[in-house]
Amino acid sequence: MSATVLKFGGSSFLHPRDYGRVAGHIADRLAAGENKIVTVVSAMSGITGNLKAVVLDVNKQASPSNLDAALATGEMLSACLLEAAVSRLSVPVISFNGYSLGIRTNSDFGRASVESVDPNPIIAALQEHDVVIAAGAQAIDQYGRLTFLGRNSSDLTAIVIASMLGLHACEIYSDVPGVYTADPYLVPGAQLIPEIAYGTIAQMSRHGAKVLHHRAVEYAEKHAVTVVCKSLASDGAVTGTIVTGHGDARSVTVARDAAVIWCASPAERDNLRALFHKHDISAICMEDNCGAGICIIGDIDFAVRLVKLAGTRSVSIGSRTAVTELDSSVLRVHLERDYERAILLARQIHERMYPGATGEPIGSRMAKQHSPYSSLLIRTNNAPGNRQ
Repeated sequence: MSATVLKFGGSSFLHPRDYGRVAGHIADRLAAGENKIVTVVSAMSGITGNLKAVVLDVNKQASPSNLDAALATGEMLSACLLEAAVSRLSVPVISFNGYSLGIRTNSDFGRASVESVDPNPIIAALQEHDVVIAAGAQAIDQYGRLTFLGRNSSDLTAIVIASMLGLHACEIYSDVPGVYTADPYLVPGAQLIPEIAYGTIAQMSRHGAKVLHHRAVEYAEKHAVTVVCKSLASDGAVTGTIVTGHGDARSVTVARDAAVIWCASPAERDNLRALFHKHDISAICMEDNCGAGICIIGDIDFAVRLVKLAGTRSVSIGSRTAVTELDSSVLRVHLERDYERAILLARQIHERMYPGATGEPIGSRMAKQHSPYSSLLIRTNNAPGNRQ
């Protein structure tokens, strides 16, 4: 079936009116002659963290499956709001969540992996509707339980849907038009990369780049799906980067709050690293006067859960800011305790990589921007889990 797959991240939905803006873009594309559109949405920016906090306020020992079911409601709400906005424009539309998408995963709650897909539910929906809205980052396991694909993994949902519909391209919309040589909010002179290879952007993502999720990129490469990175500006969509089988660029990434797990001995550290490798979690070994440790930049919640399940006698779990310089021959990670120093280091590295590159950061944002409407649930010390 001929269709177009679009994905809009949480930064696209900072205000309820943004759902109308995205709906207008979808309607315009249909009016311009596109046949059918599947739109994958993330939760409103900031809501996933709030949902997690509320659940843990109620029960600090909430089960992983309980957390997955709760976190997935952020994307479900986003899908409902976009369906309402599209319907208001008299466009035939329906929304799906993880129970009905036709995607099955294993039962690794918190960061489940796709095991099988069934395109028939979406194909049937597209035969009756012009637009299907899909809640991202979720699916079901073999027992019909809702599973979460991980934080920031709606990219993966979109690319899985494109692949199972036999499509060879997927459009990813975020607050920047593409992949840069550094975070353009933090580093003056960051350069937009017009074309980049799957492997290169996957490495960047694993070390803190936010535009694309690394598992989504790896799935796209495996299934030959070209990823087109865009932003939705007031005057239309702007295409910045195409992710294909070729294209390279030097880059520097900044990952705030990377986890450092200090182990009781180098042997336990090595065992833990092997466990992380088995679950496709990037782990960097390190040693200093604190002892033997491992730095985890991505999939932190899932990694910490694995540590607890393994019964590893970790000394402590702390945080650092990881600054990673990447080019075709070098992958070097610098760990900084101070975030401002980390940004300064990233700027120095980028200047060395791209001497003379100038420009101001594209915004003054120093951290991910959250929607003021994301606090739909309020944390409270009177939650049932906190009663005396």
